[in-house]
Amino acid sequence: MRITAANIVSAIDQLPKDRVYNYINPRTKTLVKVENVVRPEGPIYIKRFDPTKGETLATVEEEPISSQMIWRIANAFLPNQPINFDRVLGGSYNTRSALETLLAHTPQFYFCYPGRIESIQATSSLKRGHKHLMWCPEMPHEVGDMVKAETDMVISEVPNVEVFYDALVVPDELVQPEIDIEMKRRHSQIQIALIMIGQQLGFRTWIAQNDKGIVYKNQRIAEMEGVVSSLKNENLIYPYEGAIQSALLIDCIWFKNGTLMPAVMEVEHSTGVTSGLTRMKGLQDSLPPFPTRYVIVAPDEERDKVFREANRPQFQSLNVRYFPYSAVEELYSLCQRRKIRGVTEDFLDSFMEPTLEQLPNPYIQ
Repeated sequence: MRITAANIVSAIDQLPKDRVYNYINPRTKTLVKVENVVRPEGPIYIKRFDPTKGETLATVEEEPISSQMIWRIANAFLPNQPINFDRVLGGSYNTRSALETLLAHTPQFYFCYPGRIESIQATSSLKRGHKHLMWCPEMPHEVGDMVKAETDMVISEVPNVEVFYDALVVPDELVQPEIDIEMKRRHSQIQIALIMIGQQLGFRTWIAQNDKGIVYKNQRIAEMEGVVSSLKNENLIYPYEGAIQSALLIDCIWFKNGTLMPAVMEVEHSTGVTSGLTRMKGLQDSLPPFPTRYVIVAPDEERDKVFREANRPQFQSLNVRYFPYSAVEELYSLCQRRKIRGVTEDFLDSFMEPTLEQLPNPYIQ
């Protein structure tokens, strides 16, 4: 179960607008009031003021809580697991404490102070923890209340995980006039991550014909280790009329051992989701039925769009999976740091979210 920016915005929109809200820390004298909420995903407009400094609602400016910040927080939550806002946001966004405060007053969120394991050299000790917020969808409290959850959890903090991309060059001829160069660059970075993940998992990777000229670390993508040079060498596709033509412009296809096709993926950063679904549907229609994953790889904030489009009747046979950018880069980082080997299909599935819950996973008998 995951929460979305739209869920958070909806919850805050249900808070009474005719009152002000105290911060979680009782020593903080600032009050916050919801002025306006833009559905479905924000921004949320607020006013903050400190009466002890002579401030009033009339004397302070309205401020936005951005959709981007709401999405970053939404992506961090898992049920019943505390998160530290400052750690998730890295000190960015000056309205982060206001968002934390408002969420704490909505029914599914509790604040808590889990213990903290502090390790100095070879010695570990348990310290009083910092303030965290916890999403508890199965035990809602009254709207407008702020409730502390008592917990025996302890947190052992590890360094923030960061993903690094080396120099990447997108030749001018590969950039369409209507597509911003930075959008194309981001699209290409995700393709690079998928190639690298494929290398670690023992997959060979097909990259769309029109993207093979991208240069990464002074090497064309087409020349990278594990990248498929021609679909005519792929027995899963070559024998079937129309299959090669359908697959040529698909962003990424993973092949394994000459007998498996673990995933067919469309990276939807600069184009509409429908175009990618249509390409994958064309490939599905040109092949006999066999187990694979049809996957839309898209920014985390595009989740609702992916689900909406994937549920159109003409695409339901794909049983689409959603692979958010954050999950791609989490898996890529894991591959970079741990050189994982021998993972199962279930492991890969844990990074992707089914869009059609009622359809069975073809890998589960």
